[in-house]
This record gives sequence, C-alpha cells and structure tokens, in this order.
Amino acid sequence: MGKGVIWATAEDLARNRGRVLSLYRQILRSLNSPDLPLNLAARLAKKAEARAIFVVASEERSLHNIDDLIDAAHYSLSLLRKGEIPKYIQ
Repeated sequence: MGKGVIWATAEDLARNRGRVLSLYRQILRSLNSPDLPLNLAARLAKKAEARAIFVVASEERSLHNIDDLIDAAHYSLSLLRKGEIPKYIQ
C-alpha cells in the first residue's frame, strides 16, 4: 500500500483482493471444523455473521482500517484453527 496515503486507490484494493478472498474462504472452512463446539444451526449462523462482516468491510476505503481488518481476520483464523470461537462472532 502507498506510503503517506490515507485512502486506498484502486490498485491497493486490487492488490488486497486475493488475500481477502483467501482469508474469507479459510474462515468459512474453519467454521466447519469438528473441533468447534457448534451444532449445524450455530455453524450456519456463524458463517452468516462472517459473510456480513466481510460484506461491510468491503466498503472500507481507509488503508489503516483495511490493515486492521486483515490483522483481525488472521487473528480470528488462528483462534478457529485452535478450536476456539473468536469473541466478535460468539
């Protein structure tokens, strides 16, 4: 991302697109893990919450906020892989 720039350009958004899609897919796959203490209805609800978060975040144009959202997604993914449910989607 550009240094000294506050708002994301089309190039910045295009550069992050693959990374964000990958995180999104990994989070949805991780919600299917048998290690999580969730029944089918809870899993579907958590997937819907994750989709909603990504849809709302897709409108973000601040470089700092985009970085924070990606960091939060990485952290949530690490918790899901440990068999824990992140607090923001509990």
